[in-house]
Amino acid sequence: MILFLLIYIAVIVFFVAAMWKVYVKAGEEGWKCLIPVYNYVVLLRFVGKPWWWIFLYFVPIVNIVYAVWTINMLSKSFGKNEGFTVGLILLGFIFLPILGFGDAEYKGPFGDPEAFAAYNRNKEGFDFEQNKLQS
Repeated sequence: MILFLLIYIAVIVFFVAAMWKVYVKAGEEGWKCLIPVYNYVVLLRFVGKPWWWIFLYFVPIVNIVYAVWTINMLSKSFGKNEGFTVGLILLGFIFLPILGFGDAEYKGPFGDPEAFAAYNRNKEGFDFEQNKLQS
């Protein structure tokens, strides 16, 4: 039983270290990944979404959609594609350490900051961050 507990603790420490590295690569302090709820606020900031999205994680069914969307934006922020997003969702225990300890570099919100800004300028509809209609 003690051996199982030691292995369990080692795995937890490994994944915390991987997430810590992801935060550091994104320009945040690593300890921010340890604080519940605040870690998602910080994650939303470096994937380019507003802080109030945290409330969507408390709505059943909606939270699944937004969690997958956030994971997709996380992989794109590190220059990865949708295949890596599927890997993060289905095999996160493999792909999160690849993201944290691998050679992936943070490229800004949603990948390329200029492309992200152009995307936000060209889309139509309501801009929730600016609280106004897009023109």
